[in-house]
Amino acid sequence: MPSAYLVMDTKIHDSVLYEKYKKLAKPIIERFGGEYLVRGGALHIDQSELWSPSRLVLIKFESVEVAKSFLSSEVYRPVKAIRLSASEATISIVEGL
Repeated sequence: MPSAYLVMDTKIHDSVLYEKYKKLAKPIIERFGGEYLVRGGALHIDQSELWSPSRLVLIKFESVEVAKSFLSSEVYRPVKAIRLSASEATISIVEGL
């Protein structure tokens, strides 16, 4: 079964609240076997005709099913609400190699 990558682009509106989200989300992501590969960091945009990212997060999961189950889990639901209050985002899950 191929790995899956959760790709999230985030525009943060409340950095204090978002820091709380990050602290709460990390152990839940790890509980689902997720591994952060990118978490913020400097961006170099070479071409942006379709998309101009703000802040990228890349998390590797065992499979698309596991990534989806993380996003829809009861344990993540209240933490997700914090993220929604503190930011706007686009989240995609892409199947890897």
